[in-house]
Amino acid sequence: MDERTENESRTWTEEIEVAGGEVVSRIKELVQAGNVRRVILRTPDNKLLFEIPLTAGAVAGGVVVLLSPVLAALGAMAALLAEVKIQIVRIDAAGK
Repeated sequence: MDERTENESRTWTEEIEVAGGEVVSRIKELVQAGNVRRVILRTPDNKLLFEIPLTAGAVAGGVVVLLSPVLAALGAMAALLAEVKIQIVRIDAAGK
């Protein structure tokens, strides 16, 4: 029998590719989803561009407001690139 404690959670990573101009809108969507722990931006050849750690349980609206200067800088940087890989580290909130 596999029992989990209340504090135990499962994380997994997924990766999507988006056009440079879509990066900011996609990150806003991910932050509002609420179960994202970290967002990592990489070039198509896997060079790290930026990593955004997100606090679990943070109010999505507040996080977007706090990240707005970062998102503006990301938008300017990503606009120079044709494609960007976004790695999303999510937490499993089903057991909570």
